Amino acid sequence: MIIAGGMIPGALARLTEGAGALERQVATLSRQSSEGRRADAYGDLGVEAPRAISLRGALGRGDAYGQVIDRALGRAAAGQDTLERLTVIARDFRSMALLLVDGEPTRIAATAADARAALSEVVGLLNGTHAGEYILGGSDVRNPPVPDPDAILTSGMATQIAAAIAALVPGGAAAANAATLAAAQDNTVGVTPFSVFQTTGAGATEPRRGVPVADGVVVETGLFAARNATSGASVGETAGAWSRDLLRGLMTLAAIVPAQAQDPLMRADYLAVVDTVQRGLDSVIGALALEQGALGAAEQRMERTGEAHADIALQLKTQLSGIEEVDLAATLTALQDTRTRLEASWKALAMISELSLTNYLR
Repeated sequence: MIIAGGMIPGALARLTEGAGALERQVATLSRQSSEGRRADAYGDLGVEAPRAISLRGALGRGDAYGQVIDRALGRAAAGQDTLERLTVIARDFRSMALLLVDGEPTRIAATAADARAALSEVVGLLNGTHAGEYILGGSDVRNPPVPDPDAILTSGMATQIAAAIAALVPGGAAAANAATLAAAQDNTVGVTPFSVFQTTGAGATEPRRGVPVADGVVVETGLFAARNATSGASVGETAGAWSRDLLRGLMTLAAIVPAQAQDPLMRADYLAVVDTVQRGLDSVIGALALEQGALGAAEQRMERTGEAHADIALQLKTQLSGIEEVDLAATLTALQDTRTRLEASWKALAMISELSLTNYLR
């Protein structure tokens, strides 16, 4: 067999180079079939790399917003539970106050005792927390809105209201009601049970705490202990905030004594005080309904936005998958085909090597 000089070495080099390329293809296809990804680095994606980076960024932002929304929804749900319980308390004592018009001594004494117990529960609700943050704290989520809840019955507000009711005299209902209103509105340290932040600090005027739910979109969800989060929520007989009205009503009921209802000269004034309590609790119920409604609207908006983020994420993942991930069936087919070609290349190399050796031995 005569082979022209140099022909075999050239063919051997070409086959060796081709086999090396096939080996690299097999390695790439093997990695892709096992990992499901086209490349380990963005740079290996070629012209699609910028688009993949952009899609990843959008996915990251959507995921971050989703986490913020989930946390905010948890806090809002806790806020709704708090407002609902406060509403129940206001309704219960509104009903109790209606029954006090008969002046029955046992009922008056029992209502006073119940009111004192309810005051402790109310301040506990005002100081309620979720995930380590005070729900009604405004932006001051680390400090209680009512700094000394255990002293609510001896607070300046409670003692002033008790004194005004104790001093009730015939014809003095208007003065007594005015005094209880003034006590509820008083922000003086030592009188108000609320913190300085809530009354005369930033919490007195700051906007509601907001939650960023999308680029440039903030949903307000914050609540306050000493004032209404919903503007103009309290109407009628009110100290200006549902919380102050609720405390005022309970403190008034806690201070009323049976003798005031039994004295014929004071009965009209007793009834006027009870009527003021009833109307104040009506204001509480109405204001809390508006607070719950506003918070519910915020929850719905966050839920819709969260669902939109989830829908967009599915679309982005589909697009990103088309760039970063492989078609497993097609990849496995290509891997098998490339392995077959590589084996054929190895056989050809073996044959050429044998011919080369024979030619050398001649």
